[in-house]
Amino acid sequence: MADRPHPPPDIAPEQFFTEWIPRIVSEDPTRNARLGATDAVLEFNLEGEGGGAFQLHVRDGQVTGSVGPAKKPTLRLTLDVPTWRKLNSGELAAPLAFITRKVKLEGNLGLAMKLHFIIG
Repeated sequence: MADRPHPPPDIAPEQFFTEWIPRIVSEDPTRNARLGATDAVLEFNLEGEGGGAFQLHVRDGQVTGSVGPAKKPTLRLTLDVPTWRKLNSGELAAPLAFITRKVKLEGNLGLAMKLHFIIG
């Protein structure tokens, strides 16, 4: 997915999670197929100015987004807004962000391996 689409650099997190990601996934049949039967709720906690809690619901190859914390997320990711922006732009690789503890994961770590199919 080296040629994955990148969101606009100034996109608001709410728009990213509720509109941009669901649209990108729905327009990519390969990404839909790779998600397969995944049934999960991902919670993203973005810390700092402009942040908040956001959810991605993955089911039957489709992704929908919402605002607010999840009651029982399958995977919870916590990171700050600048790190989130660097990940979106491709300036920072997800494995490096995890190794350097810029992203904290709780829950199904196997699902974390599928994140690139969901958000790039």
